[in-house]
Amino acid sequence: MSLVPPNIAALTPYVPGKPIEEVEREYGISHVAKLASNENALGPSPRAVAAAREACGKAHLYPDGSAYVLRRALAEKLRVSPEEVVLGHGSNELIELLVRTFICPGEEVLTSAQTFVCYRLAAQAHGCACVEAPMKDRAYDLDAIAARLSPRTKLVFLANPDNPTGTWFGAAALERFLARVPPSVLVVLDEAYVEFADAPGFLDGVEVYRRHPNVVALRTFSKAYGLAGLRIGYGVASPEVVGWLDRVRAPFNTSLVAQEAAVAALADAAHLEASLALARAGRPFLAEGLAALGGQVLPSQANFVFVDFPGRNGGQDFEALLRRGVVVRPMAGYGFPSAQRITVGLRAENEKCLAAVREVLGK
Repeated sequence: MSLVPPNIAALTPYVPGKPIEEVEREYGISHVAKLASNENALGPSPRAVAAAREACGKAHLYPDGSAYVLRRALAEKLRVSPEEVVLGHGSNELIELLVRTFICPGEEVLTSAQTFVCYRLAAQAHGCACVEAPMKDRAYDLDAIAARLSPRTKLVFLANPDNPTGTWFGAAALERFLARVPPSVLVVLDEAYVEFADAPGFLDGVEVYRRHPNVVALRTFSKAYGLAGLRIGYGVASPEVVGWLDRVRAPFNTSLVAQEAAVAALADAAHLEASLALARAGRPFLAEGLAALGGQVLPSQANFVFVDFPGRNGGQDFEALLRRGVVVRPMAGYGFPSAQRITVGLRAENEKCLAAVREVLGK
């Protein structure tokens, strides 16, 4: 008798980017530029840090299981009701909760190939099929995804902007897609990087939800708000969908410290704008520098760039960059064997990255 069911035995664990401390210890170096995990280079809002420190004084107490204050702060900002907001231990937990709550035996998850791997992992852990449509020019092909809709489809996951490519789709393409989706199917717009987007015509998932009640918009405090270490994300959906998720989630799934830091971060508009400005300035700087070195750089609306150096061994390049104190994210696990995903860092980190890439390429 097997200890675990076959779907669990077949899981390949998600491997996060290497932390700075591990790289420094393993390679005997210092001043590492960690550009692997799409973190906010400016760090968290000072107001969020102060709120978190104050909250630590109450760490002997359980958090508010309903996240009353944070849900209302989000509802006010997004112009929805608190009953349309659900909180998660990062938006990753909400991805898993959606699969666990709504997928019945024999039903399927539908998404794109080579997108955020956690959609497939959540489906596999739940023991359901994950149908993946191929990308087109390394971007979502919504027509190909729509062609794979079937009576078994229950959840569709769409990352916009996409992780790991940084590519995106606009409102018109999404509206055409939604017109082909039955109202019984939930379409989940994963908008972890939406704050960084500034392309004309870029959609807002919350506005899409207002027109399509079967849409769920997921967002996070990990990226633009710089609270990745506190693990807190949120979703906007119909009160019915939120009600079911609230039944399934753990009673205290978001910590007291995370809730209070998130409330303070939401109120610090100046820090958010500084974070977005840094990413939007650094993104073309990195992209142009990598392209000048021969890289094929995809257009990005996130706080990272995706670069491919065809014919090279991406794993070996990753290791060579590590030895030079630059941590990036190799893309072989996503089916891009010669590519890297590189987070936009501080100006000095971006310059260090380009200098390291130049050395590795022998240029």
